[in-house]
Amino acid sequence: MKLAFVVQRYGLEISGGAELHCRWVAEHMKKYFEVEVLTTKAFDYITWKDHYPRGEEVINGIPVKRFSVTRTRDPKRFGRIQNYILENEHRLEDELKWLEEEGPYSPSLIKYINEHQNDYDYFIFFSYRYYHSYCGINSLPQKSILVPTAEHDPVIYLKIFKDLFRKPRAIIYNSVEEKNMINSLSQNMDVLGDIIGVGTEIPSQFSSEGFRRKYQIGGDYIIYIGRIDKNKGCHKLFDCFLRFKDEIGSDIKLVLVGSNKLKIPSHSDIAYLGFLSEEDKFSALEGALLLMMPSFYESLSMVTLEAWALRIPVLANARCEVLKGQCMRSNAGLFYENYEEFREALGLLISSPGLCEAMGKNGQEYFRQNYTWEVIENKYLSILDQLEKEK
Repeated sequence: MKLAFVVQRYGLEISGGAELHCRWVAEHMKKYFEVEVLTTKAFDYITWKDHYPRGEEVINGIPVKRFSVTRTRDPKRFGRIQNYILENEHRLEDELKWLEEEGPYSPSLIKYINEHQNDYDYFIFFSYRYYHSYCGINSLPQKSILVPTAEHDPVIYLKIFKDLFRKPRAIIYNSVEEKNMINSLSQNMDVLGDIIGVGTEIPSQFSSEGFRRKYQIGGDYIIYIGRIDKNKGCHKLFDCFLRFKDEIGSDIKLVLVGSNKLKIPSHSDIAYLGFLSEEDKFSALEGALLLMMPSFYESLSMVTLEAWALRIPVLANARCEVLKGQCMRSNAGLFYENYEEFREALGLLISSPGLCEAMGKNGQEYFRQNYTWEVIENKYLSILDQLEKEK
């Protein structure tokens, strides 16, 4: 069997989101099948401008074919179009115009898929909301598998996506909440699907003590790992943390790891470390009291699974249905809707080592039951086996 993984960006430099999810699954599936990746030359997810010069390369043993983005995205123009369709009655043509602006707009990628569809048994599309998934699935629904990575944000209610979710041969969901949301919106219960998610890659060596020495981090700290961005709720995290420090007088520190798209408050107990290697990231995570997850929109959150794999509890934004659901099912995290709940939950966790240990143990068991690569691989193999039997 030959599989094509189709995703908006792809590369070792891309350290999170659906792109990393796609790469990890592709690398694990190559044990069983012939695998290729079809993607664009883009690296920047804001403009989608071409970045990678070569049309073909091999990454970790997988052939990667890259296609040019014909028209880059202008953030201001895109913002105007998106605001219009979300705030006004509009035509289907307006949504398709939004889709082209959402991008990455690469007609040559879709042309290749159409012309070479007989070269592959299935095309696995990652991220429902982008040009490549919409056009690709509509071109060859009979060979399409969709990994939506859908979040509960306004664009999922667009009519073009209600129809899209009914077309693939199968859908691979990240969480119970994502599946329920998509089923409710599109009434696509007859489409083959399973809740699978993704595993994680844990380095063979990492050390919290080494991390503390290297970055001169002393005392207890909580950690945020990911894109430091308003869309990830980081501005609210800063506000809550600083207010907590003022009211409670705690000496707890906040460590931030990831690319920065937001002004970080200048404070002696906020340490921004930038982008870290996987070894340093896991070392930092291992030494934390807990992981902070302030995001409003997630389809799964790989860093939450990484925390639970290391027996680290989580404090999450309850307004994100996926994070709240994962915390409740695992019994490995608390959640908050406002500052008062943030204050009580954080205060309880940092003053209760036994509670943190118990939650961390629960999280690790939840991870082992649902998110080891053996579990993930077997679920993918089962989906593909069912599709083959339906032929």
